[in-house]
Amino acid sequence: MSHKASDSKQSSKTLMLGALGIVFGDIGTSPLYTMKECLRHLNNSDPRAEILGVLSLIFWSLILVVSIKYILFVSKANNQGEGGIFALLALLKKNSPNETGTRVSGSVLLILMGSALLYGDGLITPAISVLSATEGLVTINKGLHFLVVPLACLILAVLFWFQHKGSSRIGEIFGPVMLVWFTTLALMGAWQVIQSPSVLVALNPYYGIQLLISHPLSIFAVLGAVVLAITGGEALYADMGHFGRVSISKAWHYIVLPALALNYFGQGAYALNHPDALANPFFSLASDGICKILLLILSMMATVIASQALISGAFSLTRQAVQMGYFPRVKIVHTSASLQGQIYISSINWFLAIGSISLVIAFKSSEALAAAYGIAVTGTMAITTIAFYWVMRSVWKWSRLKALPICLLFLAVDLAFLTSNLAKFLDGGWLPLFIGVILLALMHAWKLGRSSIVKLLDTSSLSVDHFLEDLRANNIIRTRGTAVFMASNPKGIPIALLHHLKCNHCLHKNVIILSLVTESVPHIPEKKRQSIEFIGENIWRVIGRFGYMEIPEVEPLIQGVEIEGLTINPQSTFYYFNHEKILTDGKTKMWHWEKELYALMSRNASPARDYFRVPENRIIEMGLPIKL
Repeated sequence: MSHKASDSKQSSKTLMLGALGIVFGDIGTSPLYTMKECLRHLNNSDPRAEILGVLSLIFWSLILVVSIKYILFVSKANNQGEGGIFALLALLKKNSPNETGTRVSGSVLLILMGSALLYGDGLITPAISVLSATEGLVTINKGLHFLVVPLACLILAVLFWFQHKGSSRIGEIFGPVMLVWFTTLALMGAWQVIQSPSVLVALNPYYGIQLLISHPLSIFAVLGAVVLAITGGEALYADMGHFGRVSISKAWHYIVLPALALNYFGQGAYALNHPDALANPFFSLASDGICKILLLILSMMATVIASQALISGAFSLTRQAVQMGYFPRVKIVHTSASLQGQIYISSINWFLAIGSISLVIAFKSSEALAAAYGIAVTGTMAITTIAFYWVMRSVWKWSRLKALPICLLFLAVDLAFLTSNLAKFLDGGWLPLFIGVILLALMHAWKLGRSSIVKLLDTSSLSVDHFLEDLRANNIIRTRGTAVFMASNPKGIPIALLHHLKCNHCLHKNVIILSLVTESVPHIPEKKRQSIEFIGENIWRVIGRFGYMEIPEVEPLIQGVEIEGLTINPQSTFYYFNHEKILTDGKTKMWHWEKELYALMSRNASPARDYFRVPENRIIEMGLPIKL
């Protein structure tokens, strides 16, 4: 074997191991609570048929939703290797833009709702995962029940506190720990299956279908519990850019799916042989004593890893939303010098921390919290299917006859799960929907507000020709140094520059008008990062281009500008920003509550100077009142 082939094989194994730690943490910890919830909803009229039916539904849900829908089909809809619901939005906007002026199309709103629901998932997953693990204490000693909630809160508090230090160190052990976890799942399940091999008849989908037919009154409850087995399926698609479609597919088919299937069937076999001891079938698979204690510790580690993946995903989702103009600027801190994707967002971290810990305190058990879990996941899955259909039609140019049957099959499964979870609305299912609606309102108001402001500034800006004529006619004094004026519109003359001339009656010797543009691709190559246009009178327009997965940094961009005859000295370069003052009594076509909401977000957004990472001692802000 050549060195190149050997290195490629080693790289593939490394990516697979990394995917185990990041991508499959959520779905990998589902066995902790899924079977327990499913068995709780059975009426025990025919225990064997019911258990086999549940196992069949779980197995074929994993096959249909994860193996076929996400890995075989949806993962192909990637934007230069990046996946996730914002990748679908970027693909649609790049190939068939639907937004004009200040209008946000219905298709964009639907995709934004899907992204908003993912925040609900990110809030509930740490709570239910860690809580289900700490409930293992009761299987060791029932007298330890009082420690379950405080211990879960403590673990979550430490996890969220640690976020500001970055996950690079912990990330190094994520993969190996999850490999041990999946190996343990497989071994525990296989031992039970070997003792009761008849449980494997549940591989026949007939048993699942028969369960639904024979229990018409319990269909919603059963499906609402079965869906817990596929939570985390969206993460396979969202994290594709980090590990690649091939590595994720191999990790799923070679390790994760066999381990999950064996464990679920093992729990089913145990349930068939011990019908009176089903309070927690997962921990019941381990023998009492040191084995159960070690399993408890390992499960806590696995749930922390699963929670970390969802938290990091929320940070990444927020960064994409900011870059694409659907969320206010937030302070983003890089926690790794070498890995661009490792970031920390304090405001999102506090939101998730307070929310997750509050859920643990309010619901007190994974059984109660399971009612709130599922709607966010299934809602996002259904929206992903619809957006995937749009991509198939508008981007891939598939015919309706070819695309529709595939997506109708996926949508039928998604809607069956979503409907079953809506039945739990009053028991806590309202929570992720409430969070989703609030976040959708925030994103919609921000997008409308920003679009309206850009339109207003466009009408107020001065053309380049008129500006140069005025500059020459008034014989403006030019001072030493370089001034960089930030402009949202890569055309015309920015208002900050006009205000500066009006107030100071002078201008720097060299002037750069800088516009930052976010493209509908995840990353922009350095060679295509900037374009330069000479306007006249020692004034240049620079357009910096960034992908929606990148954070724009102004100073390195300016220092990298190569203009003949111009040497940029960082110490004599000053940056001019507009400081917007939002007034809500204008004639913009927005509801008044949207104007007020935008004004509130604008006041609390991270200042542009911080977001673009410009040294504070070289910033000049110009007041700019704007009537919406």
